[in-house]
Amino acid sequence: MKTMTNQPTKKLSRICHPERSEGSGLGKREILSAALVFTWILVSYSLAAAPLPELTIPNGFGVNIHFTGDPKDLDLIRDGGFKFIRMDLGWGGVEREKGNYNFERTGYDALTEGCSRRGIRIIYILDYSNHLYESDQSVRTEEGRKAFAAFAEAAATRYKGKGILWEVWNEPNIKQFWTPQPSADDYCKLVEAAAPLVKQADPSGLLVAPATSTIPFDWIEACFKNGLLKWIDVLSVHPYRPQPPETVIKDYDRLRELIKRYAPEGKDIPIISGEWGYSNINWDKARLSDEIQACYLAREFLINLYQKIPVSIWYDWKNDGTDPNEREHHFGTVMHDLKPKAAYLAAKTLSSTLPGYSIDSRLDLGSDKDFAFKLINGNNQAIAIWTVADDHQVTLQTPSGKGTLIDMLAKRQEISWKDNALTLTVSQSPQYLLIETR
Repeated sequence: MKTMTNQPTKKLSRICHPERSEGSGLGKREILSAALVFTWILVSYSLAAAPLPELTIPNGFGVNIHFTGDPKDLDLIRDGGFKFIRMDLGWGGVEREKGNYNFERTGYDALTEGCSRRGIRIIYILDYSNHLYESDQSVRTEEGRKAFAAFAEAAATRYKGKGILWEVWNEPNIKQFWTPQPSADDYCKLVEAAAPLVKQADPSGLLVAPATSTIPFDWIEACFKNGLLKWIDVLSVHPYRPQPPETVIKDYDRLRELIKRYAPEGKDIPIISGEWGYSNINWDKARLSDEIQACYLAREFLINLYQKIPVSIWYDWKNDGTDPNEREHHFGTVMHDLKPKAAYLAAKTLSSTLPGYSIDSRLDLGSDKDFAFKLINGNNQAIAIWTVADDHQVTLQTPSGKGTLIDMLAKRQEISWKDNALTLTVSQSPQYLLIETR
């Protein structure tokens, strides 16, 4: 971005101060040329896609929501340090008559404005089917693809210029969201139809796909073989798993190798974690305490940063119900009545303790089960540390000094250490050490 900012300034300087003989004035033609070029520069900037956030805390942290309008939830989301929301923009609700799109009645105008006002960026999922064109929960006909693309274009036109991430469908690789049977071929035809219209309508946006449930490598490769990487800007996956967040590292490595094999030459395609969370009722039916859920949230966000994943969307913003035995009702960072859970406090603590920090390196503690990251923010340094094993002591080799040790839920402790060694007790709950600058 620095290069982009500086280059036009040089051009403009040459235009506004052209070489001319002493005493000569600036002619009308020169003035007109300068004005036209200046206008071209402004238009070029306005047409540029808004970049993904930098890999700093909490720029890419977000939550999945299930509401429209402008409720107080958005204030709580902002106050929790979340910078993104991800939400369905449902085709069937917006287009109830062919060719007639009602974004205001469905609450998307209010949601978009409410997010913009609070500095929250949006991922809109252009999704699900429409009975006006398709009989199943999928798009498999040419008429349906053209209609879906027109709907996507209308949405992008209405909300252009806001740097929205436009995601095509949600989890098309499973029957719950693509019936009667998931098809990489049909899905890619849909992306191919919609992508150019969305990009033309909203040059500030980014086209995102395939938003898969888990990371199904065979299905993703089938999409790549169908040309998916030609049409998208960002690859999204939902790395759900019953295991702890740290297990995703090897999957990201494998996914990047797959992208490298199929990406068009010279095209960089970043990965985002578009939806991923842990319910208090885990996938293996084990019960997770609120504290463990909070641990997983903080660790998920940090591991994603370590893996250079610029956007991490936690599923879900709030518990979707109150049934004690329904998994879907226990993914939230807050309760169904918006009472904060430990996960919300963990997100807020991470975001408020380390704003502007980025991960510099992983520190070697002698065990692959122990995680310690050196973070930097200008001249300031911090360490995030935890283990996936039982509680135990570790020793950090770091210059003698002092600092503030902050636990996952914001409890603070002033500490000091000598002999270039700091001994701490680590647990599955992350701790953050703010090192005092000398």
